[in-house]
Amino acid sequence: MSDVKASTPLIPASSSHKLPDFKKSGKLKYVKLGYHYLITHGMYLFLSPLLVIVAAQLSTFSLQDLFLLWDHLRFNLISVIVCSALLVFLTTVYFATRPSPVYLVNFSCYKPDDDRKCTRQIFMERSKLTGTFTDQNLQFQRKILERSGLGEDTYLPEAVLRVPPNPCMEEARKEAKMVMFGAVDELLAKTSLKPKDIGILIVNCSLFNPTPSLSAMVINHYKLRGNIVSYNLGGMGCSAGLISIDLAKDLLQVHPNTYALVISMENITLNWYFGNERSMLVSNCLFRMGGAAILLSNKRSDYWKSKYRLVHTVRTHKSSDDKCFSCITQMEDPNRKVGVSLSKELMAVAGDALKTKITTLGPLVLPMSEQLLFFATLVGRKLLKMKLKPYIPDFKLAF
Repeated sequence: MSDVKASTPLIPASSSHKLPDFKKSGKLKYVKLGYHYLITHGMYLFLSPLLVIVAAQLSTFSLQDLFLLWDHLRFNLISVIVCSALLVFLTTVYFATRPSPVYLVNFSCYKPDDDRKCTRQIFMERSKLTGTFTDQNLQFQRKILERSGLGEDTYLPEAVLRVPPNPCMEEARKEAKMVMFGAVDELLAKTSLKPKDIGILIVNCSLFNPTPSLSAMVINHYKLRGNIVSYNLGGMGCSAGLISIDLAKDLLQVHPNTYALVISMENITLNWYFGNERSMLVSNCLFRMGGAAILLSNKRSDYWKSKYRLVHTVRTHKSSDDKCFSCITQMEDPNRKVGVSLSKELMAVAGDALKTKITTLGPLVLPMSEQLLFFATLVGRKLLKMKLKPYIPDFKLAF
């Protein structure tokens, strides 16, 4: 002890009165996990002791107590009948009015043959051989293609890859049949379903709407039953796939014990652009040949073999906004060549729509713990005028 300097304190300064820095220590994560667990399972934690007490009380019942209870019910027969009838009525109303479950039994995506394969090199070679694009616009397409996220194994219809190209109604029908029938054949093989079992058919294709319709082509090819509920959606863009699912869900609520077939596709043949307007050239670099067939069911017996169950569908229509309405437009360029124009506002419009959908979807899917935190922050900021950052819910707890 004699060697210890006088300036050195015998007891080091204690930091026990300071709160720990949860962010640096990494313990904040466990605090949040504990909070979410408590809120999510709070009802079970509350009910467990109650059930233990009830079970302990019932265990004390003797045979004589049961006889006394029976005598009490026997002399109050009217009350027992009324209560039983009310219970049966409420149970019947519940099962009759609750929405039918919608199951995704299976799906298939059409993959074209290898002779339809179009690498980036083939795309640029065939685009140059058409002789309609300027050198500047060929370079523009190359840049868009490299940034599009498309790989080398993409596919284009024969009419577009041919030199010279041959876009016509016959080739467009040929592409539509190839995609639709290829996807449906694979789906029927996966599910072992007979075509006659399909009660609802919905086909969506934005830019190709021939007569007879695409849905009529499917009905004719597979000889579907005469009372099938059939819809053909056109001109609705990329959102048509989700709109078709939403329509199928609504139809399955009023047509019990049936299957719904949804075919979602786009047609390239008649919608390839051969002009030099850059806003219309972008679609050539983004869209490729393909489609999907989805089988939905409201049969409870399909619960065990289905891949998913549809829980929520959220639709937000933005066409009342002029920017949203005109961000994707099929039109003619100054040389009367038809194409699809994608405006520069497209990404901003898509971001606003996504923000609206997430705001609508949040209360439906987020756990109660996240909703309480969001509500508490909102009350603090709006009503109590506290300087708090807006709380961003953790959607990873829902998805």
